[in-house]
Amino acid sequence: MSKDAGRERPARREADDAVVARWDHEGSRFEVLVDPMAVQEIRDGKPVELRERLSSEHIYKDARKGDKISEEYLQKVFHTSDPIEIARQIILKGEAQVTTEQRHQLQAAKRRQIVALIARNAMNPQTGAPHPPARIEAAMEEAKVHVDPFRSADSQIQDILTKLRPLLPIRFDTVKMKLRVPGQYYPRVIGELKGMGKLSEEAWGSDGSWSAVLEIPAGVQTELLEKLNARTKGAAEAARVK
Repeated sequence: MSKDAGRERPARREADDAVVARWDHEGSRFEVLVDPMAVQEIRDGKPVELRERLSSEHIYKDARKGDKISEEYLQKVFHTSDPIEIARQIILKGEAQVTTEQRHQLQAAKRRQIVALIARNAMNPQTGAPHPPARIEAAMEEAKVHVDPFRSADSQIQDILTKLRPLLPIRFDTVKMKLRVPGQYYPRVIGELKGMGKLSEEAWGSDGSWSAVLEIPAGVQTELLEKLNARTKGAAEAARVK
């Protein structure tokens, strides 16, 4: 009998940059081969079509050797034999074995995500204005902020803000904007406004204009004004209210 008998090679859709996601549990090891970006996205809570991101729909005790685990044992441990659901649990509970280059790429992507999140939601409490992304990134460099590529951005924000505050006046906050839009432009703006924040105090004026109060993350004030000007040819009005 061949020494490889009883083993199945994980060759179905194996990509060159696939990594091993591994979970050790009660003396047993469970592994899958998966796209490293999928690991990051799943841990960020994003919807992922995992079936398309796995190199093989099998669970292994040693993925590189192709040593597959029986469905009976998987059912006993995970209470399911669905390899997609089991792979998701392994990714969430375990760790990913990435190369140095892959880790650097994932860290860079997560760093950009965190910078964008801070820029969107934070403001300078001294001026009430948002911080540009370049300023936030420079402060992170100066503060020697470490970014974990496999932790969600939200779970790292508070620790990062603590390190940034000695260098940058910064606060996560929301602001309220009083809006007035001529009636003919209402259909052009209402969809985007609802996507940017929470609307309240909506009313129609005797002149046909629409008004409302929009609560938005502090960092998107500039984006709001730019969109309103573009959609209404400068006819909309917007001002902060307390």
